[in-house]
Amino acid sequence: MIDHMGISPADIERARQFYDAALKPLGIANVMEVMPEQTGGYHGIGYGTGRKPFFWLSSDSRRAPPGGPRGAGLHIAFEAESRAAVDAFYAAAMAQGGRDNGGPGIRPHYHSAYYAAFVIDPDEVNVEAVCQKPE
Repeated sequence: MIDHMGISPADIERARQFYDAALKPLGIANVMEVMPEQTGGYHGIGYGTGRKPFFWLSSDSRRAPPGGPRGAGLHIAFEAESRAAVDAFYAAAMAQGGRDNGGPGIRPHYHSAYYAAFVIDPDEVNVEAVCQKPE
């Protein structure tokens, strides 16, 4: 199951204004924001219903320039049933030529049980596996 996905707009503040307005009639709102000092570099704005974001805007520097790599700037996260499954995802992806984008571990800037791993696939897509269950 897909847990969440995101895009890296050219202007994150302009995109925030657009999505704040466009998603409001759907009952979707900005429910989380993470800052570069928390994440090691990127600014993220998470939209969802309730408390869990499922759509993200990111200031990710891998956003594709015109004519650039096909998947750069895209992010997709798959839900994992356990932390061991996240570890296995990371090992398998790396063995198949994925590039490290953040090894398995807790990401406390999201919440205390957010255990994830990130890889860049052969088409430059940022792929994540995440288990959001307490250990």
